[in-house]
Amino acid sequence: MADDKLSHFDAQGQAHMVDVSAKDVTDRIATATAWVKMSDDTLAHVTAGTAKKGDVLGIARIAGIQAAKKTSDLIPLCHPLPITKVALDLEADTALPGVRITATVKTTGQTGVEMEALTAASVAGLTIYDMLKAVQKDMELGGVRVTLKDGGKSGRFEG
Repeated sequence: MADDKLSHFDAQGQAHMVDVSAKDVTDRIATATAWVKMSDDTLAHVTAGTAKKGDVLGIARIAGIQAAKKTSDLIPLCHPLPITKVALDLEADTALPGVRITATVKTTGQTGVEMEALTAASVAGLTIYDMLKAVQKDMELGGVRVTLKDGGKSGRFEG
């Protein structure tokens, strides 16, 4: 880690919102992934469109988009950002078995959108669980991580 000082704490160790006013305005992008593991039978409801609550992937996509836009309301020290794009790719994966989630968020601003991408992927996964919990209660949400971050002083990260 190049700078091991945590920017969300002041000299007295108190949490505060980071001042980004001196940062350059740049194009920012972040991608986060997650997955929801489920049984083959539960996944069949997703792919066949037979879940009682409706279109699982369509509703999860909308939930992820809403979540990205509300991130600063949920994460106390996040800045509200003018998001220019949120895209969610939800793919049924029989090898998992379950659904793989990829959330990409863009903005032009003074701070990145990693938290928005992570929130979008997480809430999409939670929505999938909610849509299918009547069929299977032991589904597992995991793998939540940033896979791409670009823009700003720290440059590009791919993981």
